[in-house]
Amino acid sequence: MSADQPPDGASTPRPLAGVRVLDISRVLAGPWAGQLLADYGAEVLKVERPGAGDDTRNWGPPWWGEGAERVAAYFVCANRGKRSVAIDIATVEGIQQVRELVRDADVLIENYKVGQLAKYGLDAASLQAINSRLIYCSITGYGQNGPLAHKAGYDFAIQAEAGLMSITGDLGAEPQKVGVAVTDLMTGVYATTAILAALHERGRTGKGRHIDAALFDVQVAMLANQAANQLIGNQTPTRMGNAHPNIVPYQVFPTRDGHMVLAVGNDGQFARFCEACDHPEISRDARFSTNPARVEHRATLVPLLTGWTMARDTAEWVRLLSAAGVPCSPILDIAQVMAHPHVAARGLRIQPESATVPPMIANPMVLDGQRPVADLPPPSLGAHPARWLHDQS
Repeated sequence: MSADQPPDGASTPRPLAGVRVLDISRVLAGPWAGQLLADYGAEVLKVERPGAGDDTRNWGPPWWGEGAERVAAYFVCANRGKRSVAIDIATVEGIQQVRELVRDADVLIENYKVGQLAKYGLDAASLQAINSRLIYCSITGYGQNGPLAHKAGYDFAIQAEAGLMSITGDLGAEPQKVGVAVTDLMTGVYATTAILAALHERGRTGKGRHIDAALFDVQVAMLANQAANQLIGNQTPTRMGNAHPNIVPYQVFPTRDGHMVLAVGNDGQFARFCEACDHPEISRDARFSTNPARVEHRATLVPLLTGWTMARDTAEWVRLLSAAGVPCSPILDIAQVMAHPHVAARGLRIQPESATVPPMIANPMVLDGQRPVADLPPPSLGAHPARWLHDQS
C-alpha cells in the first residue's frame, strides 16, 4: 500500500515498533484504537470469533472482494495493519491461547460488557497476574462502575443519552445524530492516547495499567464549550441548526446557487467581510461591531447577511472572501472530497498497488513529512496463526 504522494526517500515512521497489541475488540471504538497503534508500527493481533468474526465484516453493502473473502467497507475502514486470529474465547482451548499470547503482549484492547471476560479468566486482574507489564484497555458504553455500567454501549444511544443529539439538528425539529459514529471514533482516539501514556509510564515503573474507557464519558467530555456554557452560564444549550451558540456569523448561509459556510471568528474578520460585501458601515454599527453584540443581535444580523450572500454564487464568495482573509468554504459531498486536489496533495488516500488491497484513508498524522500507515491490508478472518511474529519459525 502507498499514499498518493509519499516524500521521496522517506521511510514510514514506526515509533511503536516492537510493541505487541492483542485486539479482542470488535465493531469500531476498539478496532479504531488498534488500527491507530498499527499505523504507528505496533504488531496487532486481532482475535475474532471463528466462522463469524468481527460483526462489521458483514455490515454491507458495499463490499470489498468476492466470495468467502468478501468483507464490508465498514470493516475495511478500521482494521488496517492487523493479523487475524480465529479463537473461541468461550472454550478452554481458546482461553488458554489468549493467556499464552498475553504473556508477551504489551497492550490488550477489549470491549466486552463489564464482568463478561472475568467469567473466562480474561479480565484485567487475571491477565495482569500473568503479565504485570500488560496495559489492559477496557472500552465499554458506560464504564466499569456506576448505575449504567451494565448497559451495552451503542454510539447512537450514547449520542442521545450523553447530550450530543440535544444540540444537533434544527431548533424545533427532530434531534439528529452526527453522520458518522463520532463517539465511537473519539473513544478510540482517547483510548489510544491513554495507552500511549501508559506505555510511557511503564518505561519508568515496569508496571501496566487498567484503562477504563467509556463512550458515555467521552461524549460528555466532547460537549466541550457547550458543557461549559451550561456549567458557567446555567442555561441549557439547544439545537441551533448550523449556527454557533457563542460566535456570529458562524453558520451556513444560502448563496445564489447553493450554500456556503461562513466562519467569522473575530471582529477583524467581520470588518473585512463587510468591506468585501461593500457594506463597511455594518461592522461599525454598535449592534454588530463586537462578537458579544453580534450574538445579542443575531436575529437582526443574520437575515441582513443572508440578503448579501444570495447575491453571488458559492464559488464567487469563496474566491472573494478567501482573498479578504475571511474563513469561508463550499459544502462538498464525500465524492467531491475524495476527488479534491488537497486530499491528493496531502496523501490522504491510500492507493492500492495490488487488486487484493482495498483503497483506504491514511492516518491523518504526519511525522517528519511521512504518514505512519501500516503496511498490511485488513486481514481475512483467521488468516494467521495465534503467535507473535518473533515466535514464528
